[in-house]
Amino acid sequence: MSKRKDYISWDEYFMGIALLSGYRSKDPSTPVGACIVDSKSNRILSVGYNGFPIGCSDDEFPWERDGNTLDTKYPYVVHAELNAILNNRSASFEGNKIYTTLFPCNECTKAIIQAGIKEIIYLSDKYADSDSVKASKKMLQQTGVKLRQFDSTLEKLTLRFQSETSLP
Repeated sequence: MSKRKDYISWDEYFMGIALLSGYRSKDPSTPVGACIVDSKSNRILSVGYNGFPIGCSDDEFPWERDGNTLDTKYPYVVHAELNAILNNRSASFEGNKIYTTLFPCNECTKAIIQAGIKEIIYLSDKYADSDSVKASKKMLQQTGVKLRQFDSTLEKLTLRFQSETSLP
């Protein structure tokens, strides 16, 4: 018997973990996930998704996008990339990479740079024209952080929880 030929690439695996992490987000408009990976060993160092800080109830804080600032999610939500950085308690991120489902904002970019992450692989850049993303790209270019948009021949990957085997 020979090995399976239809296995996924490392990039597909790690972006899949980032996407799956995003499913933990309760954000009704922009669920985002992130996965930080050791570039040499291909080991997952941390994951995160966007949500409120520990102890802040997602039933009591707002999820609104518009209105008075304090009545929106923006001053309260921790973004996926920052959560992934903060969720790790011991590993160094120096020289490693982060997979994220949405191009990081300027605040997450600052944390990514400070953590020593040297490559960002992103799925979507839907806010490319925003000042936040323009600032991110300017900082990333200045600091030599490599950017790469995720590319795959896969259109989708299906997970099954109700079968004899979870593989195809």
